[in-house]
Amino acid sequence: MKNKSVLIVGCGDLGTRAGLSLASAGWAVTGLRRDIGQLPVAFTGLAANYAAANADLSMLQTLAPDFVLLTLKPAGSGEAGYRAGFSDAVGAVLRGLGSHRPAGILMVSSTRVYAEADGGWVEDDSPLVTTDPAAGAIIDAEQQLFDSLHPACTVRSAGIYGDPEGFLLRRVARGELCAASPVRYSNRIHREDVAGLLAWLLQRWAQGIAPAPRIIAVDNNPAPQYEVETWLARALGLDTWQTGASTPRSVAHKRCRNRALTASGYRLRYPDYRSGYSAVLRARV
Repeated sequence: MKNKSVLIVGCGDLGTRAGLSLASAGWAVTGLRRDIGQLPVAFTGLAANYAAANADLSMLQTLAPDFVLLTLKPAGSGEAGYRAGFSDAVGAVLRGLGSHRPAGILMVSSTRVYAEADGGWVEDDSPLVTTDPAAGAIIDAEQQLFDSLHPACTVRSAGIYGDPEGFLLRRVARGELCAASPVRYSNRIHREDVAGLLAWLLQRWAQGIAPAPRIIAVDNNPAPQYEVETWLARALGLDTWQTGASTPRSVAHKRCRNRALTASGYRLRYPDYRSGYSAVLRARV
């Protein structure tokens, strides 16, 4: 079987991690982003702004990748930034592909798209939110893929962590924790597991095993945010802290099940926040 090729649109941290895994397996990897100077040497760089107004990505038809991985992000704040970075960007990619039909398009999405807001359980195909314009832009981007002629899968992730200097760790290290009540559930997944899942799905797809169309990417342990933060505080060696110092951005919360992820055959390296954050803390300077 000839080596496969993948175009990674966005190609930031997650795309680079997934791309390196694929490159090590013999794939030809092209990273599309505005600044290609920091891409790994194993990648071919393609300089373009996918979120620009009326972005011209017509070079994608000639590139003719076997697979496309969309690792998009907002192009600015608010609804307009999300629409440019997701909905408009997917439209530009689909136009750019022209008559070329890749074997599959994989998009990194978000569990923000789900309607549940009161701590209930969410499945891969649970109802979607209709009152959040930013989430609506992500939903529209997903729907464009599903409405196209391309085989497509969206990976809806939540709470991606792994940076030793991430915001949560810095806040907890200051002794500023969320309130214990009311209980607010949180979901998360280590960035190495997101990247590993993306590479796994693409490699399986190349073998003829198509993924489920919608996959929640979270670990096995949705947990109250206060539980996570107090565990981190103790792991950081704190004896005292101030609760209620951090107000959640939203009172909405949910508990996400990762049924399709598990069914895909991918095995999480970090199945819960304890194992994941233990690894992050070991890497902390």
